[in-house]
Parts: sequence; structure tokens; C-alpha cells
Amino acid sequence: MAPRPSWQGHLKLSLVTCPVALYTATSTGGDVHFNLINPKTNNRIKMVTTDPDTGPISRSDLVKGYEVSKGEYVLLTDEEIKSVKLESTKTIDIESFVPAKDIDRLYWDNPYFLAPNGKIGQDAFTVIRTAMEKSGKIALARVVMSTRERLLALEPRGKGILAYTLRTDDEVRQPDEVFGGISSAKADADMIKIAEKIIEQKAGPFDPSQFTDRYEEALKALIADKQKGKKPAKVTEAKEDNVVDLMAALRASLDAKSAKGAAISPAKTASKSTTKTTRSRTRKAG
Repeated sequence: MAPRPSWQGHLKLSLVTCPVALYTATSTGGDVHFNLINPKTNNRIKMVTTDPDTGPISRSDLVKGYEVSKGEYVLLTDEEIKSVKLESTKTIDIESFVPAKDIDRLYWDNPYFLAPNGKIGQDAFTVIRTAMEKSGKIALARVVMSTRERLLALEPRGKGILAYTLRTDDEVRQPDEVFGGISSAKADADMIKIAEKIIEQKAGPFDPSQFTDRYEEALKALIADKQKGKKPAKVTEAKEDNVVDLMAALRASLDAKSAKGAAISPAKTASKSTTKTTRSRTRKAG
């Protein structure tokens, strides 16, 4: 069963249009969410909208306000906000096509699936999707979502289209703001070679099924234990290694990885050999 769409409207390429819907491509269904509870009554706390002068007020009586100066607001009703109509409020109008490599990954934001909305217009959707696929480029379009006009990056994915919202230029910080203070001195060549070997040892295919949120899993286990009346385990703080000799740390990392990759470590072999010898001596003594 398909999820509820986040947006519905039309996809437009020049004079070709078709009804489409946007669906969030990610899910937070498995996340642990907490509510604020009064431990004395076990009641969930409700947030009450309150005017500091007159007290509680119904949400239906509220309007939106934009602060133009300290404590001074321009008030807008929902009808007034809706009066600002842009073509992109109900249409994803493809404006241009660009190479994927031209879009810095800093600008990629949230992923969505774009699909035909109903059977009508599926032919037009397929024509647009196939043409995009043959172009080998990313389509750029605009759409209004949650009262904001967003730039969309569209690319074919399976029988549908993957749509990413893109951050605007003023939302992205320049790397030099953070990286400016990093030294320009070159790293030691021998250290780099060891680090490269460590990277080679850790190389492998990307398998998202291997990545789970261990903190979320630990929270779920804690909640399950609390339900059963078990006391949570004591928290032990992880000790941070104070790396003094970088070369020694690199070599130790390489040796540790090599030892871990071995089928049976020398220590385990020696242990088994010692155990067999001890058993043999015990039998003879018996």
C-alpha cells in the first residue's frame, strides 16, 4: 500500500504535463519517540497555547505574524497567505537540465519519490521519464512545499523519478568558514602509505542493511527491560585514547586489522595446543 503523498500537482516539461504526487522516500516509523510525562500521575503533559497577558487561547483564534522589529509583528491570515500564488504551488515545471557532477553534494537535501497520480497521464509521465533517462542529466524544477518554494533535482529511478529538494545558496556555508584554520603542511609520506593499506583492508561494497542505529536499538532494549521490571545497566564511560605517537598508532591499527583477518590467531593456536598437552598429561597421570 502506497503511503500518503506529501504533495500533489502536475509535472510539466514545456507543453507536456501530467498529474503527479510526491512521496517521502525515507521513513521514521522505527524511531523511538518520547512524550513528556508527569511521574507523579503518569499523565502525558499537554502543551497549552497561552497569551502572557490574557492566559490560554484557542489555536483556532491564532494568526501568523512576521516580526519586523522587536515586539512588532505584521499579522497575516491563512487567506492572505494563500493569495500569494506561484505557478510552482501546483506545478513542478522543469526549467533546465544539468550534469549530476555539477551539483555539489552540500546542496542535496531530502529525497522524495515522484510518481503518476492515478492512471490518467501515465503515458505522458513515461515519456518525460524516458526522455530524462536518455539525456543522462539531472532535471531542475521548482515546487512549493510547506509554504516554501524549493528547487528540485529530478532523476529517473526504476519506473518512477527520484526527486531531491536542493538547499539554496544562502543555506550552505562555505567550507573555508570551518576548514580555513587547518594547516596546509603536507602529511608524512610513510604515514600516508600505512593509512592507505588500512583503507584497502577496510574496503568493501556498500550494504545499507549492515548499518543500523545502535543507539535506537539500545533505547528499544532499555524500554523492553523497563517493561519487564529489569533495572538498567550501569553506564560505563568509554576511555579516549591519547594518541602521542601517530606512526605507532598507524602501525598498531594495521597490525590489529591483519590479526583480526586471520582465521585463527597465534594466541588461540597456542592456547589450544597448551590445552591438548595438559589433557594428555592428565590422562597419563591417571
